[in-house]
Amino acid sequence: MKTGKIKSYNELSKYGFITVDGTGEDIFVHESGLTCLVRKGDAVSFMITEGKKGPNASNVKRLG
Repeated sequence: MKTGKIKSYNELSKYGFITVDGTGEDIFVHESGLTCLVRKGDAVSFMITEGKKGPNASNVKRLG
């Protein structure tokens, strides 16, 4: 599992980005990859899976 912080998330569009701890890389996250509600700045754990347009976060869980 990777960890990071929610960089952005738009509830209307149902997607956003997570900044990965240690690398600073931004990973796309869609609502279908979330296990709970998230907000900008939340610390999360997640898995990276390959999507149609590149890497996606899945199994996203809020930490703490």
